[in-house]
Amino acid sequence: MKTKLFSLLFISFLFLSCQGQATKPVQTLDVKTYAEKLKNTEKPQLLDVRTPEEFGVEHIENADNVNVNSPDFATKAGQYDKSKPIFVYCKVGGRSAQAADKLVAMGFTEVYNLEGGIMKWTTAGMPKAGQTAKTGGMTVEDYQKLVASDKKVLINFTAVWCAPCQKMKPYILKMQEELKNQVKIVRVDADENKGLTEAMKIEGLPMIIIYENGKEVWRNLGYISEEDLKKHL
Repeated sequence: MKTKLFSLLFISFLFLSCQGQATKPVQTLDVKTYAEKLKNTEKPQLLDVRTPEEFGVEHIENADNVNVNSPDFATKAGQYDKSKPIFVYCKVGGRSAQAADKLVAMGFTEVYNLEGGIMKWTTAGMPKAGQTAKTGGMTVEDYQKLVASDKKVLINFTAVWCAPCQKMKPYILKMQEELKNQVKIVRVDADENKGLTEAMKIEGLPMIIIYENGKEVWRNLGYISEEDLKKHL
């Protein structure tokens, strides 16, 4: 009896161990690992899940544009082979994470998501296609003049599609008015100032950078509350 009980427990342990070691259907990879995996996959299925407008500006070479927020996302994504690896990316990683979950729900078993999206891909110096970005916007020289102030300067890199950016927007605008005599607060649209964003190596949004006497003294990537931000001013 003891032998049978021991055998049963041992088999159960092996089963649970194998279950625990099973490969996750979604893997979020850093730029280097993602690029290597992409390169070593024969005829990779690569989806840029942003809007057609964003895709037209720049995208990873050989990517297909399947907008995750489009009503026909499931229809278009369903045309790809569910038994083979599929790669997804967006601007900073949020929308592609949503797309990855949707793909798994549709039956895809091996999904790779690019950590930090095409912004990190760009700052890592990886090759892209497209490059039809608008000329103009703030130059690096303009930016340097902007932060060279006798007051503290707070720069908020933002974008209209960025949910955390939009969550922060009301209190950033309020602070602009409340603190205008002490701090210069400027919101910079990353898409409208693409050249500057790349030159500054901004790898994610929202990004807050604080300057004193023209020198950077603090930066924060990601959402931060009004209360916590004010502690750094």
